[in-house]
Amino acid sequence: MSGSSAERRPAGELEASVLAALWAADEALTPGQVQEILGGSLARTTVTTILSRLHEKGTVTRNRSGRGFAYTAAEDASGLTARRMHAELEKDDDRGAVLSRFVSRLNDEDERLLRTLLDTEGGTA
Repeated sequence: MSGSSAERRPAGELEASVLAALWAADEALTPGQVQEILGGSLARTTVTTILSRLHEKGTVTRNRSGRGFAYTAAEDASGLTARRMHAELEKDDDRGAVLSRFVSRLNDEDERLLRTLLDTEGGTA
């Protein structure tokens, strides 16, 4: 192996970079276009693999584009964060304990915002 472990990117960094490129785009992007936006430092096959994994997770959608696919983010950054929060909540049988601990760690401003959102959206935020 030629690279040292110090050169490895943190987990999720590549996916985050690819998603950022998709969010900034006005249209669906092919792996080659994503690679170009990211500065060409990643191999096209690496970008294609990342996009395929994101598609399997439901994070991106894809449509045929020539012999390959063009990709679009399934939702914006806030929507993705909300999806991840829901996924974590689904993993625990004691939802009340999870939500209670989450709320107890909110700062005052976030707690007020959450209360406002629950009141205005009828608890279906």
